[in-house]
This record gives sequence, structure tokens and C-alpha cells, in this order.
Amino acid sequence: MAFGELPEIPVGAPFTSRRALLDAGVHRQLQAGIAGGAYTGAESIVVSGGYEDDEDYGDLIVYTGQGGNDPNTGRQVADQQLTLGNAGLMKSRVEGLPVRVIRGAHPGSAFAPATGLRYDGLYYVEDAYHVIGKSGFKVWRFTLRRQDGTPPPWASVNALPPVVTLPGIKEVTVLRVIRNTAMAREVKALHDYACQVCGLRIETPVGPYAEGAHIKPLGAPHRGPDTLDNLLCLCPNHHLLFDLGAMMVADDMSLIGTAGKLRTATKHQINIDYIRYHRSRYAPESSP
Repeated sequence: MAFGELPEIPVGAPFTSRRALLDAGVHRQLQAGIAGGAYTGAESIVVSGGYEDDEDYGDLIVYTGQGGNDPNTGRQVADQQLTLGNAGLMKSRVEGLPVRVIRGAHPGSAFAPATGLRYDGLYYVEDAYHVIGKSGFKVWRFTLRRQDGTPPPWASVNALPPVVTLPGIKEVTVLRVIRNTAMAREVKALHDYACQVCGLRIETPVGPYAEGAHIKPLGAPHRGPDTLDNLLCLCPNHHLLFDLGAMMVADDMSLIGTAGKLRTATKHQINIDYIRYHRSRYAPESSP
């Protein structure tokens, strides 16, 4: 696998066909929209309007995983599984691997080229979750955000819709973004920077460290609120496990995926609807 930029292929490079992409090493699949798998990660994707649940905002893409759709109509006709390229994108999220994004011409996106295909730079997988799609079947959705030093090819195009941005983001070079909002700082103070799962309080030369974890994620497509009842105070390890669905919280605040019960504080009330939302989107496929 070849991850990241290809020195000989500039951002904005046009291609006439999938064969041309494959021959150049930009996307090494003639048909599949995701190049990669569970053990390696996904090195590239093609966004071409083949799935009805796709959303394209330019610097942010909500990308539907592969499988279960009718190639003639684009409609979903079966559930998707976390296998093949879908598992590859999940691996890229966990490892923080860059994904090359290629857009193909189609009328569903103002950011797509008028004809052919175009390399649009490097994106990182910020989020991965499953949901019931427009046709009533389970689909995997991957939120990818552009992080490339080269301006996007559409930067000079007029009258484009506004690019979606998420509030309070501090960019880092790992798979997650840390949203250190005023509410996140407050929830950490309420718990004295001790993880609500394990009780760990990390001491650093500049004071204690913990992370505010939004239960229902902020921004598109989840649109969770930045409020105390939608936040947990977690150590980095349990924040990661929570984000990936490897650890969840039951209605009675007992933990799923690890032993114990969520530590609570009198002034920190958690909204049970957000806990249920998290379980509904991030529960492993084997869970009931």
C-alpha cells in the first residue's frame, strides 16, 4: 500500500478513467470506491455519487461505505458490513492514516469536476459509525476532513455552497480531534480531571490533563450540542475506546465493554438520550 501524497501527482490532477487512476497508482481499484482492507487501512477513495447517503461539503465528506447497493440505481438494497474497504477506512481512522480522495463527475456535488476524475488531496477519517440509510438498510458512514497543504481545486470557483466546519477544533496529528470547549473545561473541573471510567488523573508539568468527550458528536452529521449533559470527562485511553464504540454506557450508567460503572458527580447530570444515541450508532455489530 502507498499512503499519503504521491510526489508525481499534484492536487487537481485530472484523469480520464479508473484505468488511468490505477496505472498512476492513485487509486488501485478498477471498480471499488475504496482501495484497502482491514489489515492495511484504506489508501484512497473515489467519491462519485454512487451511494444515495453520501454528503459532500468540500473540505468535509460524509462518505458511505461499500456494499449492499444497486449499481444501476445507487439505491441501497441490503445492509453493509464492516468488512473489506469499510474495515479499511475504520483501520485508517484508528491508525490516523491519510486517505487520498478522488472525485468523479456527477451532478450530486458542487465540488466534483465537470468531466472525468480529479485527485483532490489528502483527507483523514474523523468518525465512523453505522446508521439506517434512506432506503431502510444499515450503512456505514465515514466522516473525512481535508488536511492538505495544497489549496483545493475548487478554491477559485465562484458561488459554491459554504464548506461545513465543526466548532472548537484543535487540529492534531492523530486520528481524533480534541474539542477543548468551555463546556469541556467545565466538565473536567467538575470531576477534578479524573476519568469517569477508571479514575485516572494525569499530572503534567502544566497541571492535570483529561479530555472532554462528547457523547453525541458535535457538528455534521450528528449535530450534538456542546452542553454539560452531552459530555464525559475521560482519560485519553477511555476517550478513544468510547469514540470507537469499544466501550459504551448503559441506561443505568453501568459500563459496556469493561467492568464497572460510570463515576458521576452531583452537578453533572448526563442526558440519557445522548447515551442511547451513542449506543445506537457505535455499538459493535455483534451487540444486540
